[in-house]
Amino acid sequence: MDPVVFLLALALVFGIPAVTLLKMARLRAARPVTPPADIAGRLETLEQDVQSLHQELAETQERLDFAERLLTKAREER
Repeated sequence: MDPVVFLLALALVFGIPAVTLLKMARLRAARPVTPPADIAGRLETLEQDVQSLHQELAETQERLDFAERLLTKAREER
């Protein structure tokens, strides 16, 4: 087999799929990444729930601190 023919066949066998994969990767990278409306709504709801949980946790920690101060004060008085 002639080396030129072999190299040409090799370039066709591996070159065309490689170029196609590169084009597909570029197209995919250029696509905007915006979630669908239903997912965006669910994400917003989740963020609100997390904020609510943070608020509840902060209130619980304040109550715990208050209870600890009362217990410490009661022990010191004894």
